[in-house]
Amino acid sequence: MSTKQRLLFITTGGTIASVRTQQGLKPVLTSEELLAHLPELNELCCPDTLALCSIDSTDLGPEHWLMMAKAVQENYALYDGFIICHGTDTLAYSAAALSYLIQNADKPVILTGAQQPISNEITDAKKNLRDSVICALDPGSRGVMVVFGGHVIAGTRAKKNKTISYDAFASVNFPALALVQGDRLVRYVPSPWPTGPVEFGRSLSPRVFLLKLTPGLSPDLIPDIFRLYDCVIVESFGVGGIPQRLMDAFAEGLGDYDKTHKVLILTTQVTYEGSDVGIYEVGKRVKNRFRFLEAHDMTIEAVVTKIMWLLAQDCDSFDQLQQRFYRQVNFDTFYH
Repeated sequence: MSTKQRLLFITTGGTIASVRTQQGLKPVLTSEELLAHLPELNELCCPDTLALCSIDSTDLGPEHWLMMAKAVQENYALYDGFIICHGTDTLAYSAAALSYLIQNADKPVILTGAQQPISNEITDAKKNLRDSVICALDPGSRGVMVVFGGHVIAGTRAKKNKTISYDAFASVNFPALALVQGDRLVRYVPSPWPTGPVEFGRSLSPRVFLLKLTPGLSPDLIPDIFRLYDCVIVESFGVGGIPQRLMDAFAEGLGDYDKTHKVLILTTQVTYEGSDVGIYEVGKRVKNRFRFLEAHDMTIEAVVTKIMWLLAQDCDSFDQLQQRFYRQVNFDTFYH
């Protein structure tokens, strides 16, 4: 008889671990109390728990992503897989960040959560936890993934697109990796094989600003944003571009990369199909004015966390930064 696999459940709080209080839902369940709601997991695997924090995911940031990566690193040799229980609001950001902080993993690192607390009579928490275990036990599972609502999504492709419904997450511009159907995993896309030993990142730069363009936006704040941040990601309209009235402000804020090391990334406010800045004149004039990176088909969560990861490294030139930004990690981009 085969030995059951050892899985480490890393808890961070979120709705899945919340109870109702006078101040609203609050994550108070311990990691042991959380798993106690699903005793049948002991028949599938050997579960252990590690309580990392107990907070609403709105309060999670880069320091917590580093804590999650460190927890996986310190326990990597001891377990066959890892399931991170997480609030849904920033789960996609955490999944993308961990895709860059944990690379070449030959074991599954799964993030999941719930739209309703696990202590509720009607909840999606138990299914999501059980589905995560089924996914983790599959021999083809490795790397960072999101398991939610029966779908298995690459860590760089998940986006929360519903606030209440149980099927809260979509895989953006890329198919779901698999579906969980009962005790069965139906795989559509093979997880990538490691190209070397597992690697863990230890630093991220928080100096990244996301600017959503709105019609009539004043150029006055642009230079100040560039003074405070090393990278400005612009969510533009349609396939992408910058309004003429903002061009001078962006040119001033960016300056010469070799001197300022300031970075501009262009993406789109449209969820699906990505950006293509060169299609319209409003985009081509940006290409003729200054150098920038383009997100293309990447999710905004992947763009934000990837550049945080890259800015924490030493890039000697814009060309080197560009090469690293466009290098595919965990299905995050198909730009060549």
